[in-house]
Amino acid sequence: MRWQGLINRYGAALRIAQYVQPVTLCEGNTPLIPVPRLSTWIGGGAQVFVKYEGLNPTGSFKDRGMTTAITQAVAENAEAVICASTGNTSASAAAYAARAGLRCIVLIPDGKIALGKLAASVAYGAEVVSIRGSFDDGLNLVREIASTSPIVLVNSVNPARLEGQKTAAWEICEQLGAMPDRLCLPVGNAGNISAYWMGFSECSAGECPNTCGCREKRRPKLLGAQASGSAPIVLGRRIEQPETRATAIRIGNPARWKQAEQALQESGGHILAVTDEEIFEAYHALSRLEGVFCEPSSAAGVAGLRKSVQQGLVIEGETIVCVLTGHGLKDPDSATADVQPPITIDAKLEALKKHLKV
Repeated sequence: MRWQGLINRYGAALRIAQYVQPVTLCEGNTPLIPVPRLSTWIGGGAQVFVKYEGLNPTGSFKDRGMTTAITQAVAENAEAVICASTGNTSASAAAYAARAGLRCIVLIPDGKIALGKLAASVAYGAEVVSIRGSFDDGLNLVREIASTSPIVLVNSVNPARLEGQKTAAWEICEQLGAMPDRLCLPVGNAGNISAYWMGFSECSAGECPNTCGCREKRRPKLLGAQASGSAPIVLGRRIEQPETRATAIRIGNPARWKQAEQALQESGGHILAVTDEEIFEAYHALSRLEGVFCEPSSAAGVAGLRKSVQQGLVIEGETIVCVLTGHGLKDPDSATADVQPPITIDAKLEALKKHLKV
């Protein structure tokens, strides 16, 4: 059957209004890819898979939560939606708002957003406002205006967002036929780690749709990874001026901080900081060893897993899923930053043979 999106797939298991037509771009159903060469690079003897969320319609996992958030906004007769964003949320909100015929306003930190994400927001018709401040400043602003105006906030503080995002956990169980032993993912605003834990917990309790068939009482351990220059949960304090080249997780005061800490504690998992160098090493390993091109922030979970192996925290033989949150074309500048321009040769066979030494 033709895939028709998350709401059509999971229906009444999502805590959103059921009486309106879903606002969908046929999001979800993203591949779970085995990565044996990357597993060897990571070490530890685990069997690693990547959940490639960059293949959602706007190129990131945000589409899962946006289909439910915008559908709920339509059910509430909204005319406009608003969000603060480091890029992926703005692109997704703009696309789904366009699909629903709603006005969309996005606030972005000045000079702190990858060009590919800004281009998408503009293409979908969003009203983009750049602020002299951080993502956290922007989130404070949109929360305030949404509380006093007839505008619906669609950041991950909106509970409808997590309803869509939790479906990725159900898909993983369906695709594996079982719960993974460990789930690794980047942590920025902490909505995604909270949503995955919600999904796994509901699956374990038998509260999700009967699609995965595993019905296991156990749940995976969570491994969260934050950039070392933007690691408030790891450090236990707010970061006033977070800095990292992994722009999607450059957040100093996560909105779902407490919920993420609870998920980590309940799962018996942990969260750690990885340097930009470690993130970009994992980023290049994914594309060069496995042909999977993700945005740099997405690779933080892989970097965190490798670091955990080096610290002796991973058990040999585990089945581990790393979530790749966004597509590499979200941030093309990072892919080409250190690349030398191609060599130019004459369009002649002898010139090519000489270059290739064949």
